[in-house]
Amino acid sequence: MSQRFAQPFSRRTMLRGVGVTMMLPWFESLSSWGNEPVRAASSNEPPVRVAVLFSGNGYHGREWWAKQEDGQMKLGRVLDPIADLKDQMLFIKGLYNAEALKGNIHSSQTGNLLSGAPLASGGEIRSGTSIDQWIAQHQGNQTKVPSLVLGCEKSNPSVHKNYSMLYSSHISWSSPTTPTPLELYPALAFDRLFKDDVQKGDKSVLDAVLADATDLRRKVSARDQRKLDEYLDSVREVEVRIEKAGEKGELQGWRPTLDKPNMDRPADGIPQNIAEHMRLMCDILVLGFQTDTTRVATLKLNNDHSSLRFPHLNVDYMIHHLLSHSDTEDWLKVNQFFIEQLGYIARKLATIQEGDRTLLDNSMLMLCSSMMSGSHDATQLPVVMLGKGGGKIQTGRILDYMGQENRQMCRLYLSMLDKVGIHQDRFGDAAEPLDI
Repeated sequence: MSQRFAQPFSRRTMLRGVGVTMMLPWFESLSSWGNEPVRAASSNEPPVRVAVLFSGNGYHGREWWAKQEDGQMKLGRVLDPIADLKDQMLFIKGLYNAEALKGNIHSSQTGNLLSGAPLASGGEIRSGTSIDQWIAQHQGNQTKVPSLVLGCEKSNPSVHKNYSMLYSSHISWSSPTTPTPLELYPALAFDRLFKDDVQKGDKSVLDAVLADATDLRRKVSARDQRKLDEYLDSVREVEVRIEKAGEKGELQGWRPTLDKPNMDRPADGIPQNIAEHMRLMCDILVLGFQTDTTRVATLKLNNDHSSLRFPHLNVDYMIHHLLSHSDTEDWLKVNQFFIEQLGYIARKLATIQEGDRTLLDNSMLMLCSSMMSGSHDATQLPVVMLGKGGGKIQTGRILDYMGQENRQMCRLYLSMLDKVGIHQDRFGDAAEPLDI
């Protein structure tokens, strides 16, 4: 038996192979999370995970809403793809970032979305540390990957109306002057979770850790053996899909259709298959949480002022940004496509059992945008959350802060920090958490 398993097992123990480190899901029959000594069963709790999904340019002006009617939550059509998740939902209305109102342009409304910080103009880069990186800096040493920062559209380094477009391209900021590096390629994101060396190896992740996994099976219950098998199968499935995607060409940017192109290279930033790209990123995010390789993630589905197109929706005549300026049925279809990504993640997390709760119960998934609609209205922001934050959030509710004096978005972030065990007197422009 491996010496590593001779001692009481903890979260920090990992399956290892040549050039590979793989964190494991939560097993009920093993002693504890973390490096701390084994304690009473009441302290043997899975951690709370945090994920922020972002889609730029807001949503359909007439179809983003929720209301209580006859004792039930009714949703606007934008949210149809997650209507079955209402019991896990918080619909939060009326929050805003005061600093985002100063520029009234995409960059000035996005660069501080997760921090509430003042933004420097004139092409200078200065924002604030975002909520995801705040968590990573306080707790990231407990996992292999402090935070997972994913994206599906390349950054734009230009300047638009006196503000850097880097603000529009990044929601995660490691410091006021440093946007967190964005991983666009599913294969590299996958490698970051599971490989010590991100260079292509001779073995797959699973092949490299198979011997260690065999040892581990002897230490867990029959129920946990089934969970281990399901987990390894899910890793293999994503790995195979990434290999197949690579055979078809890059998921981001231009892919030639001839041996020698007969046209100029198209502009960067338009994915070949955005639906496949987003779904792979969603799967990788789930794996990161399921294995406890990371506990905090952001997934930027597109930029604010986005250039994405959506041929798979038969909406290929206009880029995302221009489409957002008219509340059409095509715009609604694009909105629902983004919401589908949130629903997909939530449903996968809901199938993963962690003791008496699911991984969705032990998570906070927040979807937001930098404006309510394509009209640049940032006086209130679209915010929906799924998950119970480790049993600390009462879901199935609508929270309406419109008309209230203290409706800073950063109040929500203070609440989220509390749920992961980080207690702050202030965050951004807020000094009091929301009651969620």
